[in-house]
Amino acid sequence: MHHSKCYNKTELHVIERQQRNLSDMTGLIFRRLAGSALDTVIPDIARLRISVFRDWPYLYDGSIEYEDWYLRTLMQADGHVVVVCYAGDQIVGAATGAPLASQHPEFRKPFEDAGHNPADWFYCAESVLLPEWRGQGAGHRFFDEREAHARKLGFSRSAFCAVQRPDTHPMRPTDYGPLDAFWKKRGYQPRPDLITSFSWKDIAQATETPKPMQFWTREGL
Repeated sequence: MHHSKCYNKTELHVIERQQRNLSDMTGLIFRRLAGSALDTVIPDIARLRISVFRDWPYLYDGSIEYEDWYLRTLMQADGHVVVVCYAGDQIVGAATGAPLASQHPEFRKPFEDAGHNPADWFYCAESVLLPEWRGQGAGHRFFDEREAHARKLGFSRSAFCAVQRPDTHPMRPTDYGPLDAFWKKRGYQPRPDLITSFSWKDIAQATETPKPMQFWTREGL
């Protein structure tokens, strides 16, 4: 199935101007950015991602260089979007998304192996938010904005994947609460038939190692 609406990078650059900068009760402001509109915010988003993903369950030992490359690679995908969350002038959160067909083979292959066409799916890649701003609705807003963007592109299905860590992992916080209930409230369901792996370097590790990741999907956006 091919989607009837496909935006090029110039058209996506217009998204921010078309998008109302709505603030919620907390004073947070969310903006959808794409293309060259991301140039000035990439360094801040890169630092934010490194900080947040260092915590459980990702334990990611990242670098500015890799994050800069990752975000600029994302910008090359037609249909990409980054939802940036501001508290005043400070970037406190960000969420990324793009058509699944534009993503790494590791993310496309489970769908292909299961008989699904990656071109039918929008991929809600990652979302990060500083701890002091959590619990105030930003997580819902990140999904709202990316799903609205996906619908504009003609998608009715979305997916993301989450790392799977053993409950016995020595670095698992005793008070950790998984986000499964939140994701299910958003209409996503875990897909044990859609499993992949992706490699990164954990904190306190010398080299990258593959991490198992499970997809969650939603149909009928």
